[in-house]
Amino acid sequence: MRFYSTQDPNYKVSFKSALFHSISPYGGLYMPETIPKFDKRFLELLPEYSFPEIGQKIASLFLSDNIESTKIKNLVDKSFDFDAPLVSLNDQIHVLELWHGPTLAFKDFGARFMAQLMSYFVEYSSEPIQILVATSGDTGSAIANSFLGVDGIKVSVLYPKNRVSKIQEQQFTTLGKNITAYEVEGSFDDCQKLVKAAFLDRELNESLKLTSANSINIGRLIPQIFYYVSAFSQLNKKGNIIISVPSGNFGNLTAGIIAMKMGLPIRKFIASTNINKIIPEYLKSGHFSPEPSIQTISNAMDVGNPSNFERLLDIFNHSQDKMKNKINGYFFSDEETKSSMRYIHSEFNYIVDPHGAVGFSGLTKYLTSINSGTGIFLGTAHPAKFFDIVKNTINIDVNIPERLASFMKNKKQSVLLSNSFDEFKNCLLERGK
Repeated sequence: MRFYSTQDPNYKVSFKSALFHSISPYGGLYMPETIPKFDKRFLELLPEYSFPEIGQKIASLFLSDNIESTKIKNLVDKSFDFDAPLVSLNDQIHVLELWHGPTLAFKDFGARFMAQLMSYFVEYSSEPIQILVATSGDTGSAIANSFLGVDGIKVSVLYPKNRVSKIQEQQFTTLGKNITAYEVEGSFDDCQKLVKAAFLDRELNESLKLTSANSINIGRLIPQIFYYVSAFSQLNKKGNIIISVPSGNFGNLTAGIIAMKMGLPIRKFIASTNINKIIPEYLKSGHFSPEPSIQTISNAMDVGNPSNFERLLDIFNHSQDKMKNKINGYFFSDEETKSSMRYIHSEFNYIVDPHGAVGFSGLTKYLTSINSGTGIFLGTAHPAKFFDIVKNTINIDVNIPERLASFMKNKKQSVLLSNSFDEFKNCLLERGK
């Protein structure tokens, strides 16, 4: 299978090229030449498959032209020694817990599989790889820990100063080795701009072999399809399912839409955001108007110019009508988010982080509007990653898992940067020597 640029569908590359270059020379993101369809028998037998077995079958549909089947199995098995359990709050509302990986966030799914893919291809390359990743919280920790100590790969994590939780920051600033953390004086959007500018800079690309580990990388999206299919399998219903996705850069939602296009019987997706409401506003008005991001308690969703919007446009043939037929968008303030956190705890004796609460809010708002349906919202991070917010909101101490607490014992190591591209470029060139 080949992969084309969203800015020029005639420009097509191999999966390996798409994996290591992230953005095409024309500035577009990569999409599969065709979206494969699930075999009817596969969907019927889903309850019999384990998560790795689901992953192997889906990955083969995209990658079998590039990687032999036994290798795909090995890559999947190495990536996923954890599960994505579906927990029922009541008969109508369910939460897909995506935080059982090593850094306790959903980003572990994409990061670990992509790390295995890159390691597989790097074996056949003598040139070192430089991974650039902008993070609003969990992406940085997932990527850094997935690639820690991997030969032939260096990782640069850019994050906005004072805009991630302390635990999140400790997870990627204390590692050292082949991981460098850049603390940027600005927003996540500033970090993302620096990364995109680096990929378009001729001197950097001639001097270094750059790639990205953000959701702009197609290698991140493919494994995210796995858990949508697993959720459907665990729910064990024939269809008519609504899925609410806490959304920031919209890679997670894009993976869900691809799963739906492959034949997963999903009735509707809910794009649930905080007050960075760019996509909900687009679904309402038809106008895409990026704005500077606003800081909230659900910081991983503080994105004012979602990169994966152009993938969504591509999937729906640039039609707002087609997109809003499958996606409803809602946004919520911090106070509404806290109210949902309190409600979930009091009503179901269940604790969610702020992002999960936004997903719950979007799901319940839609279910109320249609008076029927079965819904799933994504639990994207363990509540302990937002300990202070959760404690202050529901007045309870959250148990901090040992693998998370261990990060707090280590010393922070970061490089302070302005949002100047020239400064960042010089750092990369110096580090690449």
